[in-house]
Amino acid sequence: MPHVYGPVPSHRLNRSLGVDLVPFKTCPYDCVYCQLGRTTDKTLRRRETVRLDDVIDEVMEKLPFRPDYITLGGSGEPTLYSRLGDLIDSLRSVTDIPIAVLTSGALLWQPEVRRELREASLVIPSLDAGDAKTFQAVNRPHRDLTFEQLLEGLIEFREGYWGQYWLEVLLVADYSASESHVRRIAACTERIRPDRVQINTVTRPAAAEPDVAPVDSDRLRWLAQLFPCRAEVISKRISAGIKLSARGGEAAVLDLLRRRPCTVDDVVEALQSHRAEIIKHLDHLHDKRLVERQRAGNRLFYRAARRIPQPLPNAEPESKLRR
Repeated sequence: MPHVYGPVPSHRLNRSLGVDLVPFKTCPYDCVYCQLGRTTDKTLRRRETVRLDDVIDEVMEKLPFRPDYITLGGSGEPTLYSRLGDLIDSLRSVTDIPIAVLTSGALLWQPEVRRELREASLVIPSLDAGDAKTFQAVNRPHRDLTFEQLLEGLIEFREGYWGQYWLEVLLVADYSASESHVRRIAACTERIRPDRVQINTVTRPAAAEPDVAPVDSDRLRWLAQLFPCRAEVISKRISAGIKLSARGGEAAVLDLLRRRPCTVDDVVEALQSHRAEIIKHLDHLHDKRLVERQRAGNRLFYRAARRIPQPLPNAEPESKLRR
C-alpha cells in the first residue's frame, strides 16, 4: 500500500498531500471519536516502519499536483516514526511546499521528538481534555502516558519552536463539551500559548464508538468564547473541484476511502474530477461491495468496506467518550 496519498481536501490546509509513516491504527491513543476505528497497536515505541527513500520517491511523484501542504499524519501517529527528523529535512531539501505535522501531541514530552519537529512549517497537536479523568475517557491513552506528560510536552514544545503552532481542541457531546470542562481546557491553552486554537467536533462517522455525537455548531461558537485567546471554530470547506480527470478511476477512489470516510464532495476535490464521474465510480464500487455508505447527521459518507477481498487491478498510487 502506498505511503503517500492525495492531495485530499482539508478544512484547514486546503489541498493536502498526505504521508502515512506508521502502520494503520498504530497510535498512543484509542480515541472514542476516531473515524478509522479502534487502535490495533497502542504503543509509545518509535520505530523505522517505512524506508525513508521510498517515502521521498512517492512524494516526488506527487509534487506536480502542487499541493498546499505536505502533511505528515494519515492513519497512525506520525511521531512514532523514528526517522521523522530526517524525513522533514529531506523534504525541505527537495521542495518549498510547507510541511505540516498532524499529531496527537502524545510524544511531545520526549526531547528528541520536539527536536525533530522544529524544522516543520506547521505543527498541529491536539488537546481534547482539560484534566486526567477526561483524558482517560476520551483519548484512552497508553497505560504509561499521563495527562501531565501530555500537557508538559505541549508547553515545552512552544519554548523551542518558531514555526506555526496550532492547537486543535476536539469536543464531543456528553463528554467534554460542558462549560466547566471547556474552561479547564482553556486554562491549559493559556499555558501552552499556541498561535491558534481551533475548536472542532466530530464531522465524520466515528468508527471507534459509533454512538459518539458532535457538538452543535451554535454551541461550539459559544464555547469558543471561553478561551482567553481568540479561538476559531473549524468549518468544513466544500469545493466543486477543478475540471481534471481523476487518476486511477475506481482504484484512486477506493484508495482514498481506505484512508478516511468521505462525502462525494470530498472525493471530487481530492481527485480533481467531475462530480458525475465520481458518483459513477462510487455507485459501481458500492454495487461490488467494496465501499459502504454511512450517514452522519444529514451528510452521506462513503468508506472502504471492512473487508476488501483483493486490491483492484491496475491500481495506481493515489494513493475522542464514553464514561
